[in-house]
Amino acid sequence: MKPKYQIILDDLKSHILSGTYKAGEKIPSEFALQEEYNVSRQTIRKAILDLSNEGFLRSEKGSGTYVSTQYRSRTSGKTTNRTIGVITTYISDYIFPSIIRGIESRLNEDNYSLLLASTNNDISQEKKALEMMLSYGVDGLIIEPTRSNVYNPNIAYYLSFKEQEVPFTMINAYYEELEVPFFCLDDVQSSYLATRELISKGHTHIGIIAKMDDLQGKFRLKGFIKALGEAKLRFQQEHVLSFDTATKSNLSANLEMYLNDNRDDLTALVCYNDEVGLEVVHVCRKLGISIPDELSIIGQDNSYIAKNANIKLTTLTHPQEQMGRDAADWVIKNLQGKKDLPTNTYYQPVLIEGETVKVIEVE
Repeated sequence: MKPKYQIILDDLKSHILSGTYKAGEKIPSEFALQEEYNVSRQTIRKAILDLSNEGFLRSEKGSGTYVSTQYRSRTSGKTTNRTIGVITTYISDYIFPSIIRGIESRLNEDNYSLLLASTNNDISQEKKALEMMLSYGVDGLIIEPTRSNVYNPNIAYYLSFKEQEVPFTMINAYYEELEVPFFCLDDVQSSYLATRELISKGHTHIGIIAKMDDLQGKFRLKGFIKALGEAKLRFQQEHVLSFDTATKSNLSANLEMYLNDNRDDLTALVCYNDEVGLEVVHVCRKLGISIPDELSIIGQDNSYIAKNANIKLTTLTHPQEQMGRDAADWVIKNLQGKKDLPTNTYYQPVLIEGETVKVIEVE
């Protein structure tokens, strides 16, 4: 358990980094902080002293304690080598190693350092990562948003970067509340092409597995609905299985129920991504459902797990390494003073045929 002064120190630091307490602003008096945190004056003083030593506060005798920006110069003055922060939801899983490799290769070309953090798609961990980047004083930032389809309480930190004129861009998704440049796959088109491919093979009873706390899931569901509409096929709510970060661990059990319930109806599935697609393969083997003879499936993202699986998954491309390079290039050019940089970039997916889709006879 953290000591009381450390809890207060962390809280005050969060207020400073998020802009609740602005540079040069006087913070509440020691007495007011004692009342707020219900601690002794000595505890408050220890927290303030440590923050002053770190460059977040400065005290003026007879006047009070003020927010300082010295911490920025202390960190950024350490080296002539500029540092770009990178925050992704995951680091070692799925498509993320390729994205990070693309970022790193571009940064190396211009001798930029990389400071990496991950959030595990958890908002509290995103807060810690953003505070670390602000404390370190990164020169630019590349972010993959955390749970991008739900309200994010960390927006104030992004506004702090804007106020400090630190350029940042987002990859894979973006926060709709912010006007921010981004590099994304056209997720609507990806799921649209997947659904259209199944329809072209004679499938009319198609389901979708969608992750709904990320913007990609929202847009991939939209592409699915768009393709059904164009083909004049009915959208059926019972054919949608949704999940989110919190319920992902239950996906296998929920898939088992979903596939059992729809076994006599569904002939095809559009999967949120390749990871989900291979989980469907696993559950189908357990249930004795033959792929693609009884159920056709399409993943999305053309990930390394799809390439290395013991069944060749039909999937759609994702730019991965190119997206990372382009995002890093955008930040570097912004820092170099280049104008007219793109505000949003969409990459177009391409279908990659595999072994998991079958043509069915039209009755």
